[in-house]
Amino acid sequence: MASARKVLVVYRELDDVAPYRDALIATEIAPQLVEAGSSVSLSEYHGLLLTGGTDVDPALYGETRHPETEEPDRERDDFECALLHQALDRDLPVLAICRGLQLMNVAMGGSLVQHLEPLEHHRRRSADRSVPVHKVKVEPATLLESATGRTELSVNSRHHQAVNTVGRNLRISGADPEDGIVEALESPDHRFVLAVQWHPENQVTSDAAQLRIFQSFGAAVNS
Repeated sequence: MASARKVLVVYRELDDVAPYRDALIATEIAPQLVEAGSSVSLSEYHGLLLTGGTDVDPALYGETRHPETEEPDRERDDFECALLHQALDRDLPVLAICRGLQLMNVAMGGSLVQHLEPLEHHRRRSADRSVPVHKVKVEPATLLESATGRTELSVNSRHHQAVNTVGRNLRISGADPEDGIVEALESPDHRFVLAVQWHPENQVTSDAAQLRIFQSFGAAVNS
């Protein structure tokens, strides 16, 4: 691991970041865990991983807070938006997961559905967080298809918000075939910018396609 290139991983709760860290280490990337709000620049890093967490502040996309929307963590929102724009400006590889997808979409001028009804299809929970609960149809000729080698994925899910309007210069590369909820976004203008709504870090040991997401991210980081 001494020669592995470094990826910045932002966290708010240290206990929650372990699966992301372990998935990166498994693909020979050196994760550097940084608490939200720290003084840090991407100049020392080779990639950025945006993780799950609390809801993005709806004020960032011009809306008032829905009763079901969590209390915003504006410090983290602003911190991650700034890092994301740094990464995009430098064309660093970016992998964004769950909240990370929503944050990326908002940072690029998009908006969110603040509360999905009904929830069951996208927020099922079990003791085993790797258990798939729905399918994702992967769009052809996309980074997601190239990374996973699949046209359909079986994914876990635990979110109550989703993409509404898609941000600038982003394309939809995966969606739930049952309800059309956006499940993956990417930027065709960058060498590796991929955002997924599910949690592949929990599936890397049970689904080779989910592991390949991290492996593809690692290949971009190391290139």
